[in-house]
Amino acid sequence: MFLELAQHPDRTLGLIPSSRVRMTPNPTGPSASGVGFAVAEAAADENASVVVASRRRDGVGRAVAALPAGAEGRTVDVTDENGVRALFDELGAFDHLVYTAAEPLLSSALADTEIDVVRRFFELRHFGALTAVKYGAPHIRPGGSVGLVGGTAAGRPEPGTTAVSSVLAAMEGPARALAVELSPLRVNVVVPGILRSQMWSGLPQAAREAMYQALEDTLLVGPRVGEPTDVADAFVFLMRNRHMTGSTLTIDGGQTLT
Repeated sequence: MFLELAQHPDRTLGLIPSSRVRMTPNPTGPSASGVGFAVAEAAADENASVVVASRRRDGVGRAVAALPAGAEGRTVDVTDENGVRALFDELGAFDHLVYTAAEPLLSSALADTEIDVVRRFFELRHFGALTAVKYGAPHIRPGGSVGLVGGTAAGRPEPGTTAVSSVLAAMEGPARALAVELSPLRVNVVVPGILRSQMWSGLPQAAREAMYQALEDTLLVGPRVGEPTDVADAFVFLMRNRHMTGSTLTIDGGQTLT
């Protein structure tokens, strides 16, 4: 899980990416190569004070140690509704909530897919986001925002991605509904393409590198696979831009156009 709370110098609180950045068979908490950690770094670079959270205390410690001085950490399980509510009550008022979830979503044909595994993905990515927004939004100050994470497989599915596409698409619809319901609070979605990150740690290294190479050969921006920092820049932009809500911002190097 990953939460972060950021405070900009001209306002009192900034950012909370809340929830699991990645889930592996043995979750170890925030990863220094994940999207959530990259957002925390980007916020800190903007003179924000950052709070990271994971259900694993050791993961929190590693993340805090890798961030600039002043970063803080909390432990919370995003699937525990009472725990999430208590965390936001403890943190108090802030400006921006960013929920990141990047568990490895390995593809398989629907006939070979365990539905209970899909339910767990939804529990973390979809219901976890709704829980965080439900209890976080009342603490967000005027001018603040909520940022969620989708994925390009929602709009450009391939064979074997039914479960993955379902989970990713489940972020975009609620974001638009929340933008209407929570107005004037802004709600947006960042949609990354394939990134060079530990999200693909479930693949053997050779297969992972082959995937990156094949992608590099087709990207419209040239032969460079996206990095978590590319996505973090998008979140910072959405926090700054007060005229965007209900929007989907795709960061994929032109992947969906090829």
